[in-house]
Amino acid sequence: MLLAPIGQSILGGDNSVPTNRLPYNSRQRKPSTDSDSSSAADSPDGPAADEYKFVESSHPQEILLGLNELRKEGHFCDVTLSVDGVKFPAHRNVLASFSPYFKAMFTNKLAESRQTVVVVNGVEPAMMELLLEFAYTSTVVITRTNVQSLLSAANLLQVLSVKAAACLFLEQHMDTSNCVGIHCFAETHACSDLQIRTRQYTLQNFWDVGHGDEFLGLTSAKLVEFISSDELQVEREEIVFQAVMRWFNYNPEQRRADFHKVLEHVRLPLLSPYFLHDCVESQAVVRQSSECRHLVEEAKMFHLLPDRRAELQSLRTKHRNSAGTLQVIVAVGGEDDKVVLRSVECYDPVSHQWHTLACLPFAVSKHGLVASGKNTLYLAGGEFPDGSASRSMWRYDPVLDVWQEMAPMLVPRSELGLAMLDGSVYAVGGWEGSFRLDSVERYDPDTNSWHMIAPMKMAVTSPAVVAHDGMLYVTGGAVLEDGDGIELVQRYDPRVNTWTELAPMLIPRSGSAACVLDGHIYVVGGWHASTENTNKVERYDVQSNTWEFKASMCERRYRPGVAVLDSRIFVLGGEEGWDRYHDTIECYSAETDSWQLTGDMPTSRSWLSCVPLQVRKPLSHC
Repeated sequence: MLLAPIGQSILGGDNSVPTNRLPYNSRQRKPSTDSDSSSAADSPDGPAADEYKFVESSHPQEILLGLNELRKEGHFCDVTLSVDGVKFPAHRNVLASFSPYFKAMFTNKLAESRQTVVVVNGVEPAMMELLLEFAYTSTVVITRTNVQSLLSAANLLQVLSVKAAACLFLEQHMDTSNCVGIHCFAETHACSDLQIRTRQYTLQNFWDVGHGDEFLGLTSAKLVEFISSDELQVEREEIVFQAVMRWFNYNPEQRRADFHKVLEHVRLPLLSPYFLHDCVESQAVVRQSSECRHLVEEAKMFHLLPDRRAELQSLRTKHRNSAGTLQVIVAVGGEDDKVVLRSVECYDPVSHQWHTLACLPFAVSKHGLVASGKNTLYLAGGEFPDGSASRSMWRYDPVLDVWQEMAPMLVPRSELGLAMLDGSVYAVGGWEGSFRLDSVERYDPDTNSWHMIAPMKMAVTSPAVVAHDGMLYVTGGAVLEDGDGIELVQRYDPRVNTWTELAPMLIPRSGSAACVLDGHIYVVGGWHASTENTNKVERYDVQSNTWEFKASMCERRYRPGVAVLDSRIFVLGGEEGWDRYHDTIECYSAETDSWQLTGDMPTSRSWLSCVPLQVRKPLSHC
């Protein structure tokens, strides 16, 4: 019988076979019992298959085992690895297949590609034997005694699967006595996932870790990395200081010079004043360092001048995330499309979530709001929905989540300025109902009483008022019936009960907002007939008595709310123009001199008041 023509299947319509070929059943290889080759097509009862794909699942393993036997017997080995004088015969193709390190060595025309003996440095002979066994068998045994050396060798030779397995072994055997060492080891060998997990474990178990031996051997830079984190889990900041002192006392002579660089990351203002006096200031290393003494003095001022804490904000005054409280921005009242509100809400800048607090007893806008150093809010004055001005004064207690009525002001005031200066609340100017006010009154929380002080040089409504370094600053405001803004800046000195006129702002404004950041006064937004509602921002330098423009906000805002939190300025709401209210929030970074839209309020509004506040997490539902 002739062969089938080229291109035609040799399996014809009959059962005949070419005379020069064996029958199909005689030629095919018999599959092993564990092969992946059984199918319906192979069954005598099934239809005949046009193709037969045979896969022997054990074949790769059999090849590896065969190659490993050849390696151990020294057959067909074309390279010898020399590790600390120990010789390891191997096959180049196997080495290049399992290690990018060897592949680059043998394929890039390096000198080693032509050598029969290749010296490998940085690997222990025992680890090379384990990795060669893995290359030929896909199996390696990891133990407590070999894991670090094996990981180091796998990292050098780029055997990533063994490196990952060693990382997993270390993570599974991590505890408070070794997590610091594993973290540093992972960092050295670029094990990023293990590095992250060990860092998290250390931060979450800091008290126990701080009592371990490995903690005492940390470098100052690594210790700072841990204690500077907001994620550090401690019940009290005193625990952090005590851990730092244990670290210092382990090697005081070598660590004395840089101790202040470590201490500046302990949040001393959050320590108890008694602990600060008895346990911190009494340390010899603190007394002998001017930098350390300055940090203690800063913490003392935080306790002695609670109403200036907004001016003393730094990373050291920020509560860690493990604290039972949360720093939020409280937004109170305002008006939305001419509807006067009584809502009180807090905004978490981290989660960008809003939570409801106890509402005001009445709807009000055009009011004043301040936060005291004792973490309470005071709301004064404002305009009721019927247009009348209010004398009322209310205090908010964040612990009880309630508003309490206090002694009323001496004069009704809407569109007033309100500020907290050295323990007293100052109500400045405003609208009495028929005329503008130049009068200023001061509230004493201890006696729950108001007293008139020296009047301003000019009566204004809608000024932006802020306290800074023992002085009261009144910027801009309106002096005409149309509410047109002015550039006037007035400063009050409570020590001599007098007002002084300072350098005017660069543009006139009414309905702007003011705050203090890094020792400078910022004025944002507002309105003037020539500029209408503005997004311009200017900053006042107290020392030089000068103003300068800073980066403009993303949106124009009249009567927004403003608050400083975590060394950033947050501006909320305000009016873009007639009957156009904002619900957006934008944030300013002095470091980059830039604004960024960061969130939204539940409703659009202007004439609201905002302050930063520390609240209990259950209260804010965070």
